[in-house]
Amino acid sequence: MNGVNGPQNGQPHLDHADGQYFLTEAYKVILEEVLCKGTDVKEKVCDWHDPEELSALLDLELREGGESHHQLLQRVRDVAKYSVKTNHPRFFNQLFAGVDYHSLAGRFLTEALNTSQYTYEVAPVFVLMENVMLTKLRSMVGWPQGDGIFCPGGSVSNMYAMNVARYRAYPQVKVQGLWAVPRLAAFTSQESHYSLCKAASFLGIGLDNVFMVKVNESILLKVSATSGTTIQGAFDPLDRIADICDKNKLWMHVDAAWGGSVLFSKKHKHLMKGIERADSLAWNPHKMLLAGLQCCVFLLKDNTDLLKQCHCANATYLFQQDKFYDMRMDTGDKSVQCGRKVDCLKLWLMWKAVGTEGLAERVDKVFKLARYLVREMSKREGFQLVNEPQFVNVCFWYIPPSLRGKEGNNDYQEKLSKVAPVIKERMMRKGSMMVGYQPLREKVNFFRMVIISPHISQEDMDFFLDEIERLGKDLYNAL
Repeated sequence: MNGVNGPQNGQPHLDHADGQYFLTEAYKVILEEVLCKGTDVKEKVCDWHDPEELSALLDLELREGGESHHQLLQRVRDVAKYSVKTNHPRFFNQLFAGVDYHSLAGRFLTEALNTSQYTYEVAPVFVLMENVMLTKLRSMVGWPQGDGIFCPGGSVSNMYAMNVARYRAYPQVKVQGLWAVPRLAAFTSQESHYSLCKAASFLGIGLDNVFMVKVNESILLKVSATSGTTIQGAFDPLDRIADICDKNKLWMHVDAAWGGSVLFSKKHKHLMKGIERADSLAWNPHKMLLAGLQCCVFLLKDNTDLLKQCHCANATYLFQQDKFYDMRMDTGDKSVQCGRKVDCLKLWLMWKAVGTEGLAERVDKVFKLARYLVREMSKREGFQLVNEPQFVNVCFWYIPPSLRGKEGNNDYQEKLSKVAPVIKERMMRKGSMMVGYQPLREKVNFFRMVIISPHISQEDMDFFLDEIERLGKDLYNAL
């Protein structure tokens, strides 16, 4: 076949038949290395190498000439081999994990179609699909009407909320800038996501303190609550916050990027009681629902086209006013982006496959596994919870034998802070599992175990505890 051994006739790798043959072969590698080995509990979560060594293994240099089919397939194998297997049952490191194959099919199809979600003329299927998805998600919040858009991450959703809240209060800011508005402030807790700080910086509202914008002499614009904080998985009391926002006519935004999927669960949706009273919501189905990176929505209760008014620039080469179809189908001006990736298909196809009940079962299962893990921890010496989990974030210290009974020593906290980093390095180099750690204000480094994937089991929870003990039992000199 032409192109198998290298460029042919001065047109390297441009022949459709050659390209489709390569794609078929590359897919076989992806299926084997990423989806078969990458989900096999007997395989490593990661094949760790330090940066210099990994660079040499990958041969990242770009050259004047192209490479052969055989060489390119080896590149595909190498990328798969040395990448972290986030679909692995023992990947607990981030707020995403696991794989849904229907969603993955949607992601493949999205990439193959390679269109932009800004006008009906280039993305007719996806404009309609996005509207259906947004309507369904709003209904779960409790909003029969409203607006929304799929965003490139919860951070962007949080920025949108701040921008729209300001525009509603001071629409002149769009044209006249910050000189036209008083000094503004937004209020959030120290547990909120750092993107709220970034949003305040980008939008010129500014920061008086990390994760907390002090009111001082500023006019309070909005309150941002959190449903499912990043580290501890905490849920703010939405009804109480809504009471204050209603009384003071403040915009109420809820960052539910992590915790929003509890709305699928009849048993656990009480954690977001009062969400229907909010003005806007960030929600990332790529996290607990396994929709795949990235899949994030920004939802609004407003139905006056506030989102479009705030962000539109009316580019005439895209949003002509004399089109032959309903211009309301062109949703691109709701976004600060021009080109916008299609993120609705992966969620739609997965939802079609398993139904609302199937998604609810996923949420309920990981809650059960988190509770199981906490119970098992209580039976073992050396595991100390940072707090009692509300959600599926299980935060804990592991106290190795060398530190037990020494809590009163002056250097205890300093030594305890070194335990998680050492154990993390050992598990990474071994490739047995991945779990994150961090300090939190006055608390020294502790592990944050996050349970997301419905593919994991109680046996994986038992392995996790056993492995922490194996990796940490001999800690002495390292501390």
